Amino acid sequence: MKKILLFVLVIHLIGCGQDQSKQLQTTLSSPEDKLSMEFYLEEDGSAGYLVNYGEKAILDSSRLGFELGADVSLSSGFEIAKTSSSSFDETWEQPWGEQRLIRNNYNELKVELVNANQIKLNVIFRLFDNGIGFRYEFPEQEKLGEFEIMDELTTFNMAADHDAWSIPAYAGNRYEYLYKKTPLSEFEMVHTPLTIEAKNGLFFHMHEAALYDYPSMVVKNMGGTKLKCDLVPYSKTNPVKAYLKAPFSTPWRTIQIGESPGDLITNYMVLNLNEPSKIEDTSWIKPGKYIGVWWEMFINLGTWHQGPKHAANTENVKKYIDFASANGFSGVLVEGWNYGWDGNWMGGGTKFEFSKPYPDYDVEFLSKYAAEKGVYIIGHHETGADTENYDEQLEEAYQFLEDHGMKAVKTGYVENGDTLPNGIYHHGQYFVQHFQRVIEMGAKHKTMIVAHEPIKDTGKRRTWPNMVSREGAKGQEYNAMGGSPTDHVVTIPFTRSLSGPFDYTPGVFDIKIKTSPDQVKTTIGKELALYTIIYAPMMMANDLPENYEGHPAFEYIKAVPTDWETTQVIDGKIGDFVTIARQERNAENWFVGTITDENPRAFKLALDFLEEGVTYLATIYADGDDCHYVENPTSYQINTMEVDASTILDMKLAAGGGAAISLYPKN
Repeated sequence: MKKILLFVLVIHLIGCGQDQSKQLQTTLSSPEDKLSMEFYLEEDGSAGYLVNYGEKAILDSSRLGFELGADVSLSSGFEIAKTSSSSFDETWEQPWGEQRLIRNNYNELKVELVNANQIKLNVIFRLFDNGIGFRYEFPEQEKLGEFEIMDELTTFNMAADHDAWSIPAYAGNRYEYLYKKTPLSEFEMVHTPLTIEAKNGLFFHMHEAALYDYPSMVVKNMGGTKLKCDLVPYSKTNPVKAYLKAPFSTPWRTIQIGESPGDLITNYMVLNLNEPSKIEDTSWIKPGKYIGVWWEMFINLGTWHQGPKHAANTENVKKYIDFASANGFSGVLVEGWNYGWDGNWMGGGTKFEFSKPYPDYDVEFLSKYAAEKGVYIIGHHETGADTENYDEQLEEAYQFLEDHGMKAVKTGYVENGDTLPNGIYHHGQYFVQHFQRVIEMGAKHKTMIVAHEPIKDTGKRRTWPNMVSREGAKGQEYNAMGGSPTDHVVTIPFTRSLSGPFDYTPGVFDIKIKTSPDQVKTTIGKELALYTIIYAPMMMANDLPENYEGHPAFEYIKAVPTDWETTQVIDGKIGDFVTIARQERNAENWFVGTITDENPRAFKLALDFLEEGVTYLATIYADGDDCHYVENPTSYQINTMEVDASTILDMKLAAGGGAAISLYPKN
């Protein structure tokens, strides 16, 4: 990635002081002194830290350390061997993203610890003005070679019983739950990202960054407001959390901080805690929009498996290719194209074959036909969570994609429960390792990856930018399986989407779903707005081509880009409403999305983010006057007007509705 500005690191020693409660302590502040922390040792040599934002407490005294295998404890008896600090400031450019230029500015503290048995453990803290990240480092040493992690003792002792939005961990359905708002004291085990509205007026986002070769972290309530890192075990029968070898660095534990909910959306600390790109030439990684043979299976028109309704047949896919080409889409997703769908495939019931198409799917013809039309087929690798079967075919599968011009692939790991068919945890070290092998195989064969049922995003897209998007939450598919409440997508930008791009697959126009008993709790205006509200560099238009043909509102989906120069959150309240403006990369065009929950909403939208002195042509796709997400969800109106930076628009959103605005400078 291109470096724009780089300052030289400055290294110096930090002295240690004493007070009545702590044996040794050392402090660090963020570059503009907004955030401060203290590292300390108790009298028994146990390590801890605390964090403040100005005069407001973020974390009270919290614990650090590990329990290793063979009854080796790294919980107390530490001495500080050395401390050092450094400062870093750069601005780097994403090859694609919601913000082209990102500033990476922090102060770092490294504390080198040694215990009575001469085992060394380092803790590295990075303080940004809008958050803190810290990780452990097991340096190369005589006393520790190969070892097992039995428990990570990291705690987050919150200063008050704040409200939090969370989804449950170890509950059997991966990350695909509705976010629930509760006081911290009332939950047990939850996944990250965990979003907190603090009683002191601040907003926090707890997560992790750069998850490699290590189990994912869930957050466990230890009573009251004391939270603890709980590492996902290797399997239900194996309590070991991780098998490691020194030297090794853990993922970063992160807390991002904002003075408003929108500050969390534009906080890029997790990306900054990842390493620069390992892919030197990223020119082949190109954002875009796609359609696909997918939604029709959910609404009972087609099947993944063979038979009279098999959707992935040559003629049907050809229709999608023609539609994509005519409307400026990059790709066509095809699900159900390969052997493995016949029978009980979920949870490893059948063995998928990733280079063997069904007889009615002419992959050679379709690949060439798509290329002639200026689009490409997006491959699909559903594994049924049988990672071993997938691993055995990885090289062959990705060579098949490359040979047929498939520049992207959607992967899937559907299973019933928290464990894979081999009994290993979906979110543990094994799956993290497997997922990384897939990412690197994709990079080798110049394939972008959109992953469903994934390991959560921890900012790896900076290091591996071919890892473009993930599901990892309740997506649009649930709206054809009973539905999600209308406030779900108003909560997502402040929760799941804080970890990275989300393949939600918006764009349903047949909201009442003629072929299904289900109705999507949305409006046309809201579906359009989601293209700006929920960020993904590969964005799907999920509905059938015939539901888009000739529809005036489809013009917005055709026009909206998926790669941005900058992002601004105009306003928002978690679970209630949000308004986001994004500027198209390498252009002066802006796009705005605004959505609400089940309550109608009227507000004034200032366009002061536009360039001064420039007149823009605004096209507003809004809910109709009689629109309602249940009673009349397809009512909409389109208005065009000239605006500038001084314009204030009167916006009116229907119950469960939204609006989308495109703004182009006038010539």
